[in-house]
Amino acid sequence: MLQEDVYKTIEQQGEGIYSEKRSKFLAFAIPVTSVDDVKAIIETYQKRYYDARHVCYAYKIGERGESFRANDNGEPSGTAGKPILGQIESRELTNVLVVVVRYFGGIKLGTSGLIVAYRLAAAEALDAVEHVEKTINGEIVLHFSYPLLNDVLRIVKEESPSVVEQIFDNECILRLSIRLSRMQRLLDRYEKLVISSKGDLKIEKD
Repeated sequence: MLQEDVYKTIEQQGEGIYSEKRSKFLAFAIPVTSVDDVKAIIETYQKRYYDARHVCYAYKIGERGESFRANDNGEPSGTAGKPILGQIESRELTNVLVVVVRYFGGIKLGTSGLIVAYRLAAAEALDAVEHVEKTINGEIVLHFSYPLLNDVLRIVKEESPSVVEQIFDNECILRLSIRLSRMQRLLDRYEKLVISSKGDLKIEKD
């Protein structure tokens, strides 16, 4: 089971193929981060495989997989999109789109046959690409005067957040990103600095 501030995804495309009774199922696992990504990719695949009988797909999007959909594209309800989605979920992946293109071979597979075929094709594509773990991060923005710079940067050095943005002028701005499990410790240290600086440091939480 993954930690609460970690998720699994893919960063490259994977491909698979499955054949059953002369029907051919071409599967593609593709990294995505938005529904707009999905729409554009589906449109591309529908044009590329215009002569295929069905272009079915499923996706999960969001660091916690909060957005998902399964599409049967004309296959009997629940026989294509749902088994594809099931393969994404069984691997605990998100920010992933799996497209399965079917070329009909002239012999009907039946409901159970279709479910197996789409499931195995999706599995082939997902298992052909590396699964990577990423952290779920939070951000804070610090506003402070230049004399506090060394104190602020000392905490950055010791806690190792990622610096997203920095402006060092009369008023300094520093945007930091850190995984959620380490966020409270970072906040605690900067809140102590707020007190010792008598409000010269201000913290915004994104």
